[in-house]
Amino acid sequence: MSEKPVIIFGLGSFAQVAAAYLDRDSTREVIGYTVDGEYVDSATFAGLPVTAYEDLVRSHPPDRVDLLVATGFRGVNAIRRSIYERCKAHGYGFVSYVSSRAMNMSTHAVGANTFIFESNVIQPFVEIGDDVVVWSGNHIGHHSRIASHCFIASHAVISGHVTIGENCFIGVNATFRDGVTIGPRCVIGAGALVLGDHDEGTVLGGKATPVHPKKSWELRNF
Repeated sequence: MSEKPVIIFGLGSFAQVAAAYLDRDSTREVIGYTVDGEYVDSATFAGLPVTAYEDLVRSHPPDRVDLLVATGFRGVNAIRRSIYERCKAHGYGFVSYVSSRAMNMSTHAVGANTFIFESNVIQPFVEIGDDVVVWSGNHIGHHSRIASHCFIASHAVISGHVTIGENCFIGVNATFRDGVTIGPRCVIGAGALVLGDHDEGTVLGGKATPVHPKKSWELRNF
């Protein structure tokens, strides 16, 4: 396992949060951040130096640092995927992080640039690809497969033998029946109940709770 210091690609909340997790719950040292030069508007971020990516190969070549691409899920993860593939083509290795407070019972190694937060339950025989983000508190059932470049928000329930295709976004509290297959580039909204297979690009929107006609101060016995 690599013990190189880490540069995080990104200057948003995910990048800052990921640095905190690596600092407090891994042996990896985060030494700075990078983004494309056009997005650099300060020499530092969260107390660490920022280097334009165009200068990174010279200042921090692949034999000296590993990267973590932490840029969220915009474009159904396409932006993060394109950055990851560009950095990989330039020879960089990547951090893979599984929280010490996750319950990971699978013997399959998670992919490169994959970040798994605390309180996730990953059952035996689960496979998780490259460049996947699994936020806090999810259940991923046995024999399920999460393809590369996915983002799973918190508290989703993915039953056994489920297949999630590349570049999918799974919203909070989504629930998948066992054995379903979700094609690539799907968006599964918050609270969605998935009972069958869906083709590439499907969008399943969650339903918002309707607004009660009364105001809080008009309620009785509250």
